[in-house]
Amino acid sequence: MALEDDIAFFEQVPTFAVLGRQALHVLAIGAETRHLPSGAVLFYAGELADGGYVVQEGSLLLEPGTFTEGQAYTVGPGTLVGELALLTDMVCPSTAIAKEPTTVIRISRSLFRKMLEGYPQAAEKLRAIMSERLQAWTREVAAVKQRLKQE
Repeated sequence: MALEDDIAFFEQVPTFAVLGRQALHVLAIGAETRHLPSGAVLFYAGELADGGYVVQEGSLLLEPGTFTEGQAYTVGPGTLVGELALLTDMVCPSTAIAKEPTTVIRISRSLFRKMLEGYPQAAEKLRAIMSERLQAWTREVAAVKQRLKQE
């Protein structure tokens, strides 16, 4: 894909859409594309994560790790996998396996942080999105807690 195509693709990814075209230009220049054959493992649960991946084509099966609860699920084009790893040190909670020939775009944490440093307005927009999500999760947890008290 050409640089402009990568930028247009990133504009379709919900977390990236708010960052602005100039910030996405930086990400598109520094990102790397990986092609995975069907059945290939992108990363394993428990590995240190140093960035995120956007599924460009194909799909990934995300299988929970040994110490992670939940069900396996599939993600497809436009999905950002490892969003928190763009910002902080963490381990992968799941194993990502290509369900078919799959193309992902890898964005390293160092690239993402440099982009945020260079575009503080993008950092502020991202902070606002994450704050809204945290508030929504807090409300959901409070609702579950309330239901559990009633049982």
